[in-house]
Amino acid sequence: MKNHTYSLSRRKFLRRAATSALAAPFVLHYPLYSSSPNSKLNHACIGVGGMMGMNDLQNFRKHPNVQIVAICDVDSDILKKASEVVPDARTYTDWRELLIKEGDKIDSVNVTVPDHNHFAIAYEAIRRGKHVYCQKPMCHDVAEVRMLAEASVRYGVITQLGTQFASGSGDRLAVQWIKNGVIGKVRHAYLCSNRPGAIESYRLKGPRPLQGQTAPANLNWDIWIGTAPMRPYAPEIYHPVKWRAWIDFGTGWSGDIGCHIFDAVWKGLGLKPPVSVIARVDKSWQDSPERRVDTWPQGDIITWMFPGNDLIDSNQLQMEWFDGEFYPPGDVRDLFTGKEYPGESAMLVGTEGALLIPHREMPVLLPESKFKDYRTPVPESRNHYHLFVDACTGGANTESHFAQTGPMTEAILLGTVAIRVPDRLLEWDSDNMKFPNHPDADKYLRRNYRKGWKVAEF
Repeated sequence: MKNHTYSLSRRKFLRRAATSALAAPFVLHYPLYSSSPNSKLNHACIGVGGMMGMNDLQNFRKHPNVQIVAICDVDSDILKKASEVVPDARTYTDWRELLIKEGDKIDSVNVTVPDHNHFAIAYEAIRRGKHVYCQKPMCHDVAEVRMLAEASVRYGVITQLGTQFASGSGDRLAVQWIKNGVIGKVRHAYLCSNRPGAIESYRLKGPRPLQGQTAPANLNWDIWIGTAPMRPYAPEIYHPVKWRAWIDFGTGWSGDIGCHIFDAVWKGLGLKPPVSVIARVDKSWQDSPERRVDTWPQGDIITWMFPGNDLIDSNQLQMEWFDGEFYPPGDVRDLFTGKEYPGESAMLVGTEGALLIPHREMPVLLPESKFKDYRTPVPESRNHYHLFVDACTGGANTESHFAQTGPMTEAILLGTVAIRVPDRLLEWDSDNMKFPNHPDADKYLRRNYRKGWKVAEF
């Protein structure tokens, strides 16, 4: 696998491949999928609940060359609703059963479940030669991302991360402007996600309930927990959406929304793995040992240092992330004069101007007076899901394939590691996947799955 972004030595690669083969003895017996253009894609949806699960199903269903032949969800009530949309699809509660029983009846899957189970499902699908569309972030842990991206290349499958706005006109135009050097060489990057209402809805302070309850009959709690440590079910705390606030299940706000905000910046600048990362967190969380082992903070600032290149003004680029109760500096927000600074956005400050990339909207060159006469063709907006289907049936590669988004997701999740050891500069050795100056932080790069849920080396 010749890919300098994943620069494992051949010895390390072979050792890892051997370990995977021991954990999954039939790994070499799955044929790689191939198809001719415009052929039908037999697709399975794993996770059909909530806004994203149904949205993913509906987007795949609307492609003329897709047949949704199987659906899976741990919640039978949710599964029943999805069955009304695709009544001919076979239904499953356990994704492992789906992959075994469907076998060569399916060509692809989408993984739309809580973060902590992304790797297990996506990896098991990939090693069976199935194409995979996976919601962001790609995985819960850095080590999982590295292995999943490597597997996607090794097995030759089509992949797509659920950064759907990466296929839209706004992000594509921003990438074009960055690559063309419209604002000169980039000096600093400021990213933020300060969505109104998110603190109340998604940033639970805890603590977890002292006593749990029996899960309702419609919910298979054991499969929902999956690879994470077992804990009792509690209503309105985890399922269906508030799991993001809990360290065992989610990756915090930066892990979730960060994939959207990072994408155009990462691709436009052609960034490589960071050399260091450090985080600052809200004081109430930092001062509470109980919260720090269980939930993500109410707000944080993450600072990465990335190696420079021809599009960057110095030998390193400083990138800062702000969320929750923290906001980009006032002088940065003031660059967007006369208007409210977008709560979710990226701002690149260059030698010849600045570029604001609001989430879900078109980018803006600043100062607007300087660029008021600047004209450039606007790329068309494309359907992220349909691009995945087209690639699976012989079309061009996807916008957010794992070999491209894997390194980006690793960088984002390094930020979640830094959150757990706040105020400590972590130097990052990407080749060996460790923090040489703080080896005690290495334990946050990977989890040990609970008994009975071993996948690959985890």
